[in-house]
Amino acid sequence: MPRMPTDPGAGPAAQASGGRPAAGAPRSRLLIRGARVVVTMDDALREIADGSVLVEDGVIVATGAALRRDDPRAAGAEIVDAAGCVVTPGLVNTHHHLFQTLTRAVPAAQDAALFGWLRALYPIWARLTPDDIALSARLGLAELALSGCTCSSDHLYLFPNGARLDDSIAAAADIGIRFTATRGAMSIGESQGGLPPDALVEDEAAILRDCDRVVSAFHDPTPGAMLQVALAPCSPFSVSRELMRDAAVLARERGVRLHTHLAENDEDVAYSRERFGMTPGDYAESVGWTGDDVWHAHCVRLSDPEIALFARTGTGVAHCPCSNARLASGIAPVRAMRDAGVPVGLGVDGSASNDSSHLGLEARQAMLVARLRDGPGAMGAREVLEIATRGGARVLGRSDIGQLAPGMRADLVLWDVAEITAAGQWDPVAALVFGAPVRPRAVYVEGRAVVQEHRLTTADPARIAADAGRAVQRLMG
Repeated sequence: MPRMPTDPGAGPAAQASGGRPAAGAPRSRLLIRGARVVVTMDDALREIADGSVLVEDGVIVATGAALRRDDPRAAGAEIVDAAGCVVTPGLVNTHHHLFQTLTRAVPAAQDAALFGWLRALYPIWARLTPDDIALSARLGLAELALSGCTCSSDHLYLFPNGARLDDSIAAAADIGIRFTATRGAMSIGESQGGLPPDALVEDEAAILRDCDRVVSAFHDPTPGAMLQVALAPCSPFSVSRELMRDAAVLARERGVRLHTHLAENDEDVAYSRERFGMTPGDYAESVGWTGDDVWHAHCVRLSDPEIALFARTGTGVAHCPCSNARLASGIAPVRAMRDAGVPVGLGVDGSASNDSSHLGLEARQAMLVARLRDGPGAMGAREVLEIATRGGARVLGRSDIGQLAPGMRADLVLWDVAEITAAGQWDPVAALVFGAPVRPRAVYVEGRAVVQEHRLTTADPARIAADAGRAVQRLMG
């Protein structure tokens, strides 16, 4: 797999512009019309019956009821008939480990909690090659796109056999969805009291140098960016206090976001108390890891004072209910977080702890576990769709996506509620969450079709699956 350019001069401007037209280029227009409902997720949370969305050069210019072909603003537009569809903003995935898509349902890890699960998988992950990293990213991102995801983050925290963040970035460009690539790291191995084997940890000075490199090469801070970078030391049990602090300083110097795991289960909390003498949230605050430029994954065991801390500082949370259930970590207190004002988005987490990269399933699970924890009124379908769209955009620091409103980027999904899986529903919007997964008829990113007529347009899923099968056979050998 060829690497993406790493020369800063060929970086963000060339790689992450999203293909926006050059000055003087012909304008492209797209009119999506006749949807059963357009769920805008705008500030008024409007839902428009017989709705339409007008797009120009990848940006939404109008939403409304029954915009007509002869509307002057739609002159020359490509017309998309959305009859039988609910149209929503694209779903946003705030936490993933794409490299894990080649290690799904590994027998030794099927029935383990977090720490045992990691110990079972570290030796396999140590055999991954750069090509495996790229392939696993293509596989996971293709699956995400087919589930209605238009923007995904990825937490790559190990780099065996010469792998680099560049490998997964190249794969994201192939699939065509927005991407926040986080440069993760592990620096404290077993010999120093950490969890990972020593062979998978890196020198901290080298980690920081590479963090600086990938920000220079790839991060695009402009509205509509297709590619952004964040810094993401893996977890309190795999990096030093000094690396956490230094990464926070570097991220703020370079204007990028911070991401890590926090308070994932009881073992995680016990480690923090024993190692640092404080709760995970207090530890995060002590090393500069709270603020509206930070988001933490899981937060299953966040206490009331920690929730208040996150709300006060604007610190975000990636809620991963399927993975949390799979590893028996618990149910995150999302109702309390939302009520307090903590920014919350959804994450599928790694495909070795979820065995899927399907954001629709994640949304349904989020609603169900919230009710299991806090009662039947704890979470409704529309609220979880808001978390999956607006909420995820906020957690990733994106003010240009997550809504269907003028000026927002044209990342949107046409959900086919005319299919058998949605038949019999009374409320087509709620049906997206309450019922079996509804397939997207089309998925647009920056106004370009990534999925059309239920099929991925940017890559061949059959070829990706075949390549993944061969890679798994090699890893099993």
